[in-house]
Amino acid sequence: MWPILHTSLLMLVLFEYAFSSTASSSHFSSTCELQGQFHLNGMHKAGDVVLGGLFQIHFFTTFPDLSFTSKPQQLTCNGFDVLGFRQVQTMTFAIDEINRNVNLLPNVTLGYSLFDNCLTLGVGFRAALALLNGQEEQITLNKTCVGSPPIVGIVGDSSSRSSIAISSVLGLYRVPMVSYFATCSCLSDRQKFPSFFRTIPSDAFQVRAMIQILKHFGWTWAGLLISDDDYGLNAARSFQTDLSLSGAGCLAYLEVLPWEKDTTELKRIVDVMKKSTARVVIVFAHENQIINFMEEVVRQNMTGLQWMASEAWTASAVLQTPHLMPYLGGTLGIAIRQGEIPGLKDFLLQTRPDLLHNNSYENSIVNQFWEFTFQCRFAPPSLDWVEAGGTLCTGEEDLEAVETEFLDVSNLRADYNVYKAVYALAYALNDVLRCEQGRGPFSEHTCATLQTLQPWQLVYYLEKVNFTTSFGDRVSFDAKGDALPIYDVMNWLWLPDGRTEIQNVGEVKISEFKGEELIIDEDKIFWNLESKKPPHSVCSENCLPGTRMVRRKGEPECCFDCIPCSEGKIINITNSLECISCPEDFWSSPQRDYCVPKKTEFLSYQEPLGICLTAASLLGTCICAVVLGIFTYHRRTPIVRANNSELSFQLLVSLKLCFLCSLLFIGRPRLWTCQLRHAAFGISFVLCVSCILVKTMVVLAVFKSSKPGGGANLKWFGAMQQRGTVLVLTSIQAAICTAWLVSSSPTPFKNTQYYDDKIVYECVVGSTIGFAVLLGYIGLLALLSFLLAFMGRNLPDNFNEAKLIIFSMLIFCAVWVAFVPVYISSPGKYADAVEVFAILASSFGLLLALFGPKCYIILLRPERNTKKAIMGRGIKS
Repeated sequence: MWPILHTSLLMLVLFEYAFSSTASSSHFSSTCELQGQFHLNGMHKAGDVVLGGLFQIHFFTTFPDLSFTSKPQQLTCNGFDVLGFRQVQTMTFAIDEINRNVNLLPNVTLGYSLFDNCLTLGVGFRAALALLNGQEEQITLNKTCVGSPPIVGIVGDSSSRSSIAISSVLGLYRVPMVSYFATCSCLSDRQKFPSFFRTIPSDAFQVRAMIQILKHFGWTWAGLLISDDDYGLNAARSFQTDLSLSGAGCLAYLEVLPWEKDTTELKRIVDVMKKSTARVVIVFAHENQIINFMEEVVRQNMTGLQWMASEAWTASAVLQTPHLMPYLGGTLGIAIRQGEIPGLKDFLLQTRPDLLHNNSYENSIVNQFWEFTFQCRFAPPSLDWVEAGGTLCTGEEDLEAVETEFLDVSNLRADYNVYKAVYALAYALNDVLRCEQGRGPFSEHTCATLQTLQPWQLVYYLEKVNFTTSFGDRVSFDAKGDALPIYDVMNWLWLPDGRTEIQNVGEVKISEFKGEELIIDEDKIFWNLESKKPPHSVCSENCLPGTRMVRRKGEPECCFDCIPCSEGKIINITNSLECISCPEDFWSSPQRDYCVPKKTEFLSYQEPLGICLTAASLLGTCICAVVLGIFTYHRRTPIVRANNSELSFQLLVSLKLCFLCSLLFIGRPRLWTCQLRHAAFGISFVLCVSCILVKTMVVLAVFKSSKPGGGANLKWFGAMQQRGTVLVLTSIQAAICTAWLVSSSPTPFKNTQYYDDKIVYECVVGSTIGFAVLLGYIGLLALLSFLLAFMGRNLPDNFNEAKLIIFSMLIFCAVWVAFVPVYISSPGKYADAVEVFAILASSFGLLLALFGPKCYIILLRPERNTKKAIMGRGIKS
């Protein structure tokens, strides 16, 4: 559509140029003459500098016969727009105010040339060309062909459609155009519209403002209705893009409203809306389209929707009727910023008709307003009017005596934008005056002058404009020619008496520090729903923490299912696509919404297993102490003195250490306990087994010495040799432990492999070889003890401990042989429990097997604890 329109406009300009050139060549060479003139409704005032203006003063246009059998007549406009005329008067008021301001454009009089666009593209375009070319019927050209154009800038147009067409031509000549109502975001394209400015935010910001409202109320599922023109199509494009980028929601449907009253199409659109689950409807369209559409909504009685209005119809009075309010009541809309213009009402009250030129197109707008307001006609009236009994206008009627929107300055929105546009041009012109020669912005630091000012020079100053209105709003333009965006949020309040009131409930703006900011007073909002609360409009409910989103195939991204996270993963925010794995030391809560520290597991003193093992260890230690006490008390008795009592005492001490070392395996593993536990275990057991080994060797040596020639054997097993043997054998184990600790020391380790939701604290042995050598050395000594004891199993009973040693070694070896596979297959704390059990079982086995029978004799059969009894029993056997 745009390339065709652009080409058509260029052809029109070229045609006008060719036509004017041809016409001028047929007259005097020093003059050119207009061959035709547009009869346009307008208002004009001369000045040193003239500003143009394009306004919507009439709603409709009547086109003449275009058969071209005779000269076509001028088209006519009808349907007077009072608010459009008030905007015209606002511009004339602003110019009058500027002319009276000694600080702004001093000694310069601003004039104006204002035209009616009749809400028609062709009329608006003709008016723009008239402003560019001037309306003088004959122009005398000077030799230098220099001077200012008829106007230096234009305020207008009121619609995006007209602004696109007009600005595309004005941009070719860099004539500045400041619109007060064109919102299409496409006009921000500086390549296509280099001289276009506006004092109203673009639809791009309006769309973002609506998205802010959607996010505020949590509406992620909405429908969009648009008009079939640049306004609606560009809004839809921006809405789809920005909504997707912001992640604020998605569109349930997108429908284009027809321009004409197409009942079939309107019914189809309403059917789509009724089938949808979206409770929020956004409308970017014009009043006439919405009127036709709402008739179908009423016919099908479609209630329960929350409407959101664009600025094009937020303040539309024709839609605020008792017939439509049951459906449109509670509408939230985006409205142009409301402002105050001091003195405007007094100026409007001074409006008077021009009785001298009431038939002139250029001076008839005020007269048309007067006739429309007072329902009269100026002389000479038409014959139909006289026959109908119509009254004549005198020009003395009292404006304050009638109720008219013209004097209502309580809700100035588009008018306020007109006011700012005029002042923007005035401040730009003022900057031209303030330029100092030699410091100017143009080539060779020159300045422009009002007498020779070119439009493109004014564009430069417009880009730099920055001022504050009397209402306190700052006016400036960004690099795209857009003003600082700010919108009011309006709400349609349906009062109990049936009246409608549009109330301001907030604003959306871009602030310098906070960016886009929505301020809204929810308590003031009227909700036209049974709940009297904001509606709930979502495709899918938010996924609760602990569940992740899974998009539904073929549906918008707002439609999804929620699936719980797997164990060990969480989601602590809503609507996330991926679950997050918990850190290594944490696990997911039962609800999968946050990570909790993993349970820790180790052989604790507080748990039943740990308590039992600790009790058994302490019990064994106490028994050793008791036996040691018994042996100490009865140390001079034959049963104690037999078979080297010193080794018996050493053996009891070593067994006590064996019982106590098991306590190092209980409790949370730490570096010192991990290093000490196996060293203490290995050294204690080697001490114990080496004592047994030496005792066995002593028994064999004693009985061998009783044979002929065997006396020499005893000299190798004296007390010093026995102590030395025990010390050497124990020192070897101490050396093994030292080498192990130095080379690859056992360390505490957090094992997360056994269980997903638990951390098992354990000691890793560091060097498996070191641990194997430690156990192997104990096993070797135990095996030697067993073999030597087995060799002396048939010695006389009264001196023979060999059988007891055999039995104790069998228990010891059985325990530790069974320990290895059970230890390897036991996870976590149970491996420690198995090792403690093995230590305790082997220690109790040695204690009971070696010292049980002797304590029995000492305590219960003292008559057998004599040398005679022992020797006698030996002789008998």
